[in-house]
Amino acid sequence: MADKRDYYEVLGVSRDVSAEDLKKAYRKLAVKYHPDKNPDDKSAEAKFKEVGEAYDVLSDEQKRAAYDRYGHAAFAGGMGGPAGGGGFHDPFDIFRDVFGGGGGGIFEQFFGGGGGGGARRRDGPQRGSDLRYGMEISLEEAAHGVEREIEYERSASCKTCSGSGSASGGGKKTCRTCGGVGQVISSRGFFQIQQTCPDCSGTGETISDPCRACHGTGRSKERTKVRVKVPAGIEDGSRLRSTGNGDLGIKNGPAGDLYIVVQVRAHEIFEREGNDLHCDMPLSFATAALGGEITVPTMESKASVKVPSGTQNGTTFRLRGKGMKILGEDRYGDLYVHVQIAVPTKLNAEQRTKLDEFAKSLGEQTSPMEESFFEKAKKFFR
Repeated sequence: MADKRDYYEVLGVSRDVSAEDLKKAYRKLAVKYHPDKNPDDKSAEAKFKEVGEAYDVLSDEQKRAAYDRYGHAAFAGGMGGPAGGGGFHDPFDIFRDVFGGGGGGIFEQFFGGGGGGGARRRDGPQRGSDLRYGMEISLEEAAHGVEREIEYERSASCKTCSGSGSASGGGKKTCRTCGGVGQVISSRGFFQIQQTCPDCSGTGETISDPCRACHGTGRSKERTKVRVKVPAGIEDGSRLRSTGNGDLGIKNGPAGDLYIVVQVRAHEIFEREGNDLHCDMPLSFATAALGGEITVPTMESKASVKVPSGTQNGTTFRLRGKGMKILGEDRYGDLYVHVQIAVPTKLNAEQRTKLDEFAKSLGEQTSPMEESFFEKAKKFFR
């Protein structure tokens, strides 16, 4: 008994731990060291057994009382418990109790097995896998909505054998290895592990004359076309679900779903921010100084914007209701036009002369932006 670790230490709990906290500690460690999560890891397997043994003793009031009084010696020499043949606790029961018993709990979903509490039949129809398809659309299509036909590959019923998996249609037999339950139980010392049957891959049946087209699976790959409706206002990264258009399930089980992930391409003019749009609009120096009217593009067509005289670089104009349609609503975001004053890079002699005359005519006159800057600069140099 000297080589055995203290059971409280194994589970990482104090000696006055409550039954509920004990259960939580055990559940966490059992998941961490489970053989299905650590294949071929002897160290994890040993810890998994050790954790199960510790919980088997401490979760039983009588065994825990005996352990608290005598330690590991309480179970030596046929006194019951793990070392004395008193019956090992089923480590999977705790997951059935907490997450919904009867073999359909979260533990079975994660590890694909029913634990050590009896074989769960898997020879019935099983739901097929969900599929993912990436669809790229333009910003205009996202704004107005679009309908597309997509083509993809999925598992469907084999046409050669009509989904039976047998070339003759009658070559199926109950698997002799697992007796038709789809799983086998192997013993590792005092602990039992339930695994998928290696001969029938969990179906519970073997086929004497497997179909050559589908290799006995009853399913084969086929190209499928589906029309997809993308709603107006959809955002980049959104998912659309097409029910029943995923892979066909095993043994003609229900098909999974197809998820279309929408990717919206970057636009040359507009940048999207939620339901609003932003764009940089070049503005001539003359229009900025004198004022005027400019035409800006929108998702629908175009719109006019009145520019007041003396407009500064970076000024933003807001066009209400000219942004993206709000998904599922009859409302729209706004369009923000950010003015970028365009400075000419090439001037002929006449233009340069007139610009020089204009600059001299301004004299000491400054713009509001310059006045603000100089005021701040004065404070800085003080």
